[in-house]
Amino acid sequence: MIYEVYAIRYGHHDRPSSDNFIGGDAHDVLQPLDYFVWAIIGPGGPFIVDTGFDAATGKKRQRELLNPVAEGLKAIDIRPDQISNVIVSHLHFDHAGNHDLCPQARYHLQALEMEHVTGRCMCYPYLRKSFEVDDVVGMVRKVFAGRVTFHSGVDEIAPGITVHHIGGHSRGLQCVRVETRRGPVVLASDASHLYEHLEQGRVFPTTYNIAEVLIGYETLRKLAHSPRHIVPGHDPKVLERYPAARSGLENWVVRLDVDPKPS
Repeated sequence: MIYEVYAIRYGHHDRPSSDNFIGGDAHDVLQPLDYFVWAIIGPGGPFIVDTGFDAATGKKRQRELLNPVAEGLKAIDIRPDQISNVIVSHLHFDHAGNHDLCPQARYHLQALEMEHVTGRCMCYPYLRKSFEVDDVVGMVRKVFAGRVTFHSGVDEIAPGITVHHIGGHSRGLQCVRVETRRGPVVLASDASHLYEHLEQGRVFPTTYNIAEVLIGYETLRKLAHSPRHIVPGHDPKVLERYPAARSGLENWVVRLDVDPKPS
């Protein structure tokens, strides 16, 4: 099966580069993060990867909401109420909010992530700081409504779409591998926030297990045909390297199943 893949930017956060690496950054320049959700269009789809945060959470977390996630989906003709499957990379606030966005969807999550956010680790402020209790409770409600499929390690969501446990940044973090016309594209999500993390072996400060982050970089490389097939989770350069989905969507929605510009 061959799919189209889109990155939809919905948020932004200006920050110094020292905030993006364990040990800081000697250059200490402005290095903003962009916030994305991803859409996979093809047989049995559309599939959505992550649901982002809403305006209230953005204000609370001091992140800029550029366009509500629902508007980004509608820009490529996806109605949230028609989405049947949502893949959740992990349950941090910027990936698992808007929990009523897709009322008909089944959610796909690593079992280890649910164990993580409902267990003893959440007793510690450092480990729970990136989670919103309402997002966690929202996912628990979906479990009780029979709308969550749990995965352990590697699993197939649909022919040509697989999830792979990475861990590291969050205990149950998973990436997504999608078959496209240019070969398999790996949506790293927060397995690599920026191109620099993967390319230079550096680590984002919000981390559950540093060793898993570094080993995760090896996993991403094994899953992809080349580094150009790996898409990081928060890098503004994604919008520079890939073409707009269509005219008028520049700097908002880009297409990932086509070759990127040379880096």
